[in-house]
Amino acid sequence: MELQAFEDFPIGRVIDCGTYRVSKDEILDFARQFDPQPHHLDEEAGRKSILGGLSASGWHVCAIAMRLFADAVVLKADNKGGAGAREARWMKPVRPNDLLRMEAEVVETKPSQSKPFGFVTFECRIYHEREQVAMVSMTPIIGRRP
Repeated sequence: MELQAFEDFPIGRVIDCGTYRVSKDEILDFARQFDPQPHHLDEEAGRKSILGGLSASGWHVCAIAMRLFADAVVLKADNKGGAGAREARWMKPVRPNDLLRMEAEVVETKPSQSKPFGFVTFECRIYHEREQVAMVSMTPIIGRRP
């Protein structure tokens, strides 16, 4: 399969990035290792928090988004690296057993003036079964066609 190039990502293109089911064990494991706040580690503390129950760390949701994005976009493109992420928003809690679905929309493109690549900014929208729960923007560097 030929890798997709910068030119294959016009503004407005939406890519289905697939789904991912979040388990209680991975919520707890991620929180223990990277975000040890009580509402990510303990069901009772989660219930007493503004989140109303045990929930995944927003950073965990970002890591899941990166995995879905890598599988659907980065590994299928002439990827040269990443230029960063502008924003991450966590709008609703992600709970154990939620099935997350993500789509990535091209919202900006900028060809390099001196290098054979360009910058493609995606808005990645993450949903669970009921509503949108998060949004992450990512800007990979993608090779241009000669």
